Amino acid sequence: MELTIHTTHTAPAESRAVLEGVEADFGFVPNLAGAAAASPALLAGFDGLRRAAAATKLDPVDREVAGLATGVAVGNRYGVAFHTFRLANLGVDEDDLAAMRAGRPPSGEARAAVYAFAQAVADTRGRVEPAVVDRLAATGASEAVVLDLFTECAFATVVGLLDNLAGGVTLDPFLEPRAWAGPGH
Repeated sequence: MELTIHTTHTAPAESRAVLEGVEADFGFVPNLAGAAAASPALLAGFDGLRRAAAATKLDPVDREVAGLATGVAVGNRYGVAFHTFRLANLGVDEDDLAAMRAGRPPSGEARAAVYAFAQAVADTRGRVEPAVVDRLAATGASEAVVLDLFTECAFATVVGLLDNLAGGVTLDPFLEPRAWAGPGH
């Protein structure tokens, strides 16, 4: 399904205020948000989850690792490119980025546990084995952190499903260098 990439000028009137808020946060309207704008309900849900995930107290790298792991698990080209871009800007090593994009955990037990948790949430539709949660808890993650990571996974899943429905939303120019063709690429 080819989705129209709306702007604040072309979106339905009911979507414009939300898109203006997204634009205020990013300095532009990302194509994924523009693609959701034809449905004011979807855009509102997308933005609500985006804001909820951003409001967590998660370590920024952990949040992006969870987003990347979810993106890989659901085959989300847009999300993988976005989270790779963000992680690179946060200083994550290119070898770790390559591993995660290939479906493997990054180095370091804490980040690997975050990655495994996010993969499990996506792969099992939330039926995460206790051992996966226990591994995360062993790294110091509290119940609140686990639920905050779940919030990021929920948002990344919505992004991924929309990207998949659209057959791949056109990447924003800043994401093109981080384009992803799928697992193993």
